[in-house]
Amino acid sequence: QVQLVESGGGLVQPGGSLRLSCAASGTIFSRYAMGWYRQVPGKQRELVAAITSGGSIYYGDSVKGRFTISRDNTKNTIYLQMNSLNPEDTAVYYCNFGPTAWTMTLGPWGQGTPVTVSS
Repeated sequence: QVQLVESGGGLVQPGGSLRLSCAASGTIFSRYAMGWYRQVPGKQRELVAAITSGGSIYYGDSVKGRFTISRDNTKNTIYLQMNSLNPEDTAVYYCNFGPTAWTMTLGPWGQGTPVTVSS
């Protein structure tokens, strides 16, 4: 059974940083693209960042230069280092995986980890 567990969210002031983690289990994740989405209530889920099995990386335009995605296949874990956070980054962040960076929806959508950027 595939499981995805996100952690690391919280309350941070504008300009601050957070590091999210997603621990995965139940399949061979090194074969897949993995990445992060975020969702604000009432809005569609937004792709934030993705890293393919070959190491290619994609970032959404709103986070380029501020967020860094990485993966540790030995731990089946991906990370999202978020710097220079602003209130528009406030959302619930989810991880998932799939064959490509554009189809990372194979796993169950978990609880996510909430990020609130506020002074």
